This record gives sequence, C-alpha cells and structure tokens, in this order.
Amino acid sequence: MQVEKVFCIGRSQALPLQLADASRSEADFEKDPSLVRVGQDIRLDNRVIDLRTAASQAIFRIQSGVCLLFREYLAGQGFTEIHSPKLIGSSSEGGADVFAVDYFDGKAYLAQSPQLYKQMVLMADMDRVFEVAPVFRSEKSFTHRHMTEFMGLDMEMVFNDHYHECLDVLDGMFNHIFKGLNERYKAEIEAVRVQYPFEDLKWKYPCRRFIFKDAVDLLRKEGPKVVEKRLQNPALNDNERKVMKNHIEALKVHDCLDDLSTEDERVLGEVVAAKYGEQFYIIDKFPTEVRPFYSMRDPKDPKVANAYDFFLRGEEITSGAQRIHDPKMLEENAAEKGLTLYQPYVDAFKYGAYPHAGAGIGLERVVMLFLNLNNIRKTSLFPRDPKRCHP
Repeated sequence: MQVEKVFCIGRSQALPLQLADASRSEADFEKDPSLVRVGQDIRLDNRVIDLRTAASQAIFRIQSGVCLLFREYLAGQGFTEIHSPKLIGSSSEGGADVFAVDYFDGKAYLAQSPQLYKQMVLMADMDRVFEVAPVFRSEKSFTHRHMTEFMGLDMEMVFNDHYHECLDVLDGMFNHIFKGLNERYKAEIEAVRVQYPFEDLKWKYPCRRFIFKDAVDLLRKEGPKVVEKRLQNPALNDNERKVMKNHIEALKVHDCLDDLSTEDERVLGEVVAAKYGEQFYIIDKFPTEVRPFYSMRDPKDPKVANAYDFFLRGEEITSGAQRIHDPKMLEENAAEKGLTLYQPYVDAFKYGAYPHAGAGIGLERVVMLFLNLNNIRKTSLFPRDPKRCHP
C-alpha cells in the first residue's frame, strides 16, 4: 500500500494525560516505581481521554452486556419493560435523601427509585415488569461504592404462593448475567484483567441462601478470625489496627436484629468464600426495623421482614422484599416510621391488590464487583457524587 495523500480530519491539541500512563497496571509500577501514575481525579477531570484506554472501553462494553442480559432473561420470563417518571410529587423511599427541584409553582423530587410506580403498575394487571433507568440519591457519601446518580435495574412481580418465587427469578437472572458475560465477553474481561488483575467470580446456581440470623451467627463465629488474620499485615498503621481490634469485639456480640455494616458484609463475604467456595449468595429475613416501610413482615415473627439482599464478593448488589399490598397495613407501617405516604400510591391497592415482590439492582456496582474493581467510579461513564457534577 502506497500513501499518496493524508488528510487531517480532527487535529488534537496537547493531551492532558498520556494513554500509555492511564493504561498501566500495578505490575508495571512494581517493575518501575518511577512511572507516571494517573490519579482518579485526573482521570475523571479528563474522562474523554481516560475512556480511550483498552480497559475502560472493555468495562463499558461489559456494562452494556449486563443490561442486554438483564433484559434478555426477564423478557424470556414474561416480563414487560416499563418507563416510570423520574420527576415525582413525593419521595420514593421516605426520608430526606432526595433532590428537590422547582416545578412551576411547587416542588418535585428526582426519583430515589421506581419503587412506587413498579408496584402501582402491577395492580393494573401487568404482573411482571422491569425497568432500566437512572436513580438519584442525595446522600453525602464518599465511599468506593456510592454515587448520587446511578443506573437502576429494577424488577417487580406478582407471585402465586410464596415470595421466594421472586428470589428464584432473581437467582436465575444473575446466573444468566454471569454466565453470559463469561461466554460472550471473554475478550473484554481479559482487557480489563490486563490493567486491573482479578480472579474470576466463583458462584453456583442455585446460589446459597442464608437466613439473616444464621448469617449473623456465622459472622460472630468465623468473622473475628478473618479480621485477626488481617491484623498480621505489617503495613497497617496504629489507627488501622485499633479499628480492626474494635471490629473484632463488635463482631463477637453482633445482635441478630442489628443491620450489617459495610465492613461486616466484607468479612462475611470472606467467611462464605472460604467455607463454601462461593462469592454470590442471598441473605433473607432481614430485621423489620432496618427495612423500608413497604416491606411485609414475617407473619410468624414481626421482628423480621420478608426482605432479602444479594451479595457479590462481600458487598450488597441487590435489595428487595415482599411488598405490603394491603392499604391499611401500608398506612400503619408508614405512620410508625413518621412518614406521609403519596396518596395515589396507597389508592392503587384499594381496588383489588396482588401479593408481590421485587428488587432494585445497581448496574455500576454489579460491574464493579464482577470485575473486582476498587471503585464504582471506574464503572460510571461520568460519575456523580457530592463533590462531582462534571464533566
């Protein structure tokens, strides 16, 4: 091939960062510590350049794959995709973690989830629905796994005999996603692994299920050993050692009606992985007090709810429950928590209501944990958190 003419169709200015620097793995830095390391804020400030790396390209193709597989599985199970409003007249979940916006002569709120509308649609004889849409949370959280805007993968379904019918669907759905990613996105997974080395996810189908009380018993028994092993790391500073020692004592007395902290989740994840060789599991029957007002209580033990979380590599990726479908019970539960309900939501259950359950999944968190990345901002195109609303 002989080049006769070259045309410039888009001239580049000086790059704010070099792709070679942004593409380096930890193995490269171990070989040569003098190499330029591009920090996360620099990457996000220049996101369009950072997105050109092979790993970033692969991450977002994998993210696209998760959405495709999510839709594919649920559509095959008789679900209908819906699109609920994101400007609503009342907060979705209750509480103050909402973004209020001016709405002509009044106020509206960015939806914390499609929860209310998913349930309302079921009462309109659409018995299985799902949605892929943005979710907004006004939480001043600066953790590795929280953002103020993320993509929610939501599903809701009527069940016939027991809310575990919903758990069965969710278990099958995640198996379809994990299996599909490994089969259809091998090249992308390997591209991520080159820059961010990780071990493949270990899971079984059907996945392991724990009752919350049994999970806490396992955490109390085996958790301190996990933290004590971490204490053997000579690189820990005095404050880190103090925090870990305090956590060991807290684990020993963890009550069966206390919620799991983020660190509790991580420790339990290590325990389950070591004991059962699985990094994906369900915890069912969470304490009633730590769940939203619309979660149905266990009829045999009102201290616990028919509520569940799914965990991946020791972190929660899905939260759900059987929902209350009795309007009187719904109002009583809300009153106990000091909440004023959105009246059209309550009215939806007054004309014949079905027992139902569902879940909300964070897309970016699923991708982050499947690839064992250290920060959710790597799996968001243009992340939003309390300090970042650009680019």
